[in-house]
Amino acid sequence: MKTTIKDVAKHAGVSIATVSLVVNNNSRISSETKRKVLKSIKTLDYYPSKSARDLVSKKTGNIGFILTDDHFLRTEPFYTRIFLGTEFEARDGEYYVLLTTVKSNFSNEDPLPRFVLEKSVDGIIIAGKVPQNLIDKIVQLNIPIMFVDYDANINCCPRVLIDNMQGGIIATNHLLELGHKKIGFIGADIDHPSLHDRLIGYKQALEQANLIVNFNHIIIDALYPDRQNGYDSAKRLFENNKDVTAVFACNDAMAIGVMHYLKDNNYKIPEDISVIGFDDVEADLLLDPPLTTMRVPKIELGAEALRTMINYLKNKNNSNKKILVPVELIVRNSTISINDRKV
Repeated sequence: MKTTIKDVAKHAGVSIATVSLVVNNNSRISSETKRKVLKSIKTLDYYPSKSARDLVSKKTGNIGFILTDDHFLRTEPFYTRIFLGTEFEARDGEYYVLLTTVKSNFSNEDPLPRFVLEKSVDGIIIAGKVPQNLIDKIVQLNIPIMFVDYDANINCCPRVLIDNMQGGIIATNHLLELGHKKIGFIGADIDHPSLHDRLIGYKQALEQANLIVNFNHIIIDALYPDRQNGYDSAKRLFENNKDVTAVFACNDAMAIGVMHYLKDNNYKIPEDISVIGFDDVEADLLLDPPLTTMRVPKIELGAEALRTMINYLKNKNNSNKKILVPVELIVRNSTISINDRKV
């Protein structure tokens, strides 16, 4: 039979209320009483009911996780991996993580997620770019929020971000070190801070190499960074710029689209064109050739987001905290020295 709080109280010789206060770490309990109750809890192998703890603490024990439908369905497994990171971190902890999605064109007429309306979460992690009106509505409800892979430029919330600018510099420098000077950049949704910072990194690397940034080599007007837009952007780039020898795509999805365009048009990768992406999704290893990319530690990004959220709930003075998670260059077979390419 499962041990109850009543059993613990009897074993420790205290009231049920005292056991409840010890479980919830109430400071009014003396150290001796606390020691006695904790010893009984261990002896009887008692696991306190989460709902009982929540009633005393007036907390739900839940953290919400919001992302858009597009990010859940179209961006390879990037954001699902970040969510898994929060879930792994939450195991054996004091919180559950509740996932929901919203429309990417969320309007003021659309209902808020149910756990927001019911205030059944203690805080909310927002992953990736979401509409500003959604953020404004949640802020108005005084529910603590934080961002992962998105900087909404508001001062009320901590952020866990990828070091996108440095990643853009590293990716471009990799191509420069291979001797490439005519390097194209393909991106989309360039107002997204993460993608915009990768473009800034690309430009900075060229300038640091004393190369002029050729804006004809930059194709960034697509609305969403997916494979089809990578394909279409590559078409525009190479139809008008025969001198480009390498491409840095803002994410792996667009890089895969670039590779499909090049193969459809009889370019050899990397002998004719080198390609580098950003994210390191699983599909990269299945490509021919496997894609050189910048690895984003997605699981760790999610775990760090949950740790930051919990710390924020306990210490509200960390509201403006910004954590930058570094990225790593992963060299595979889609990039090659300019001296080894076909002429």
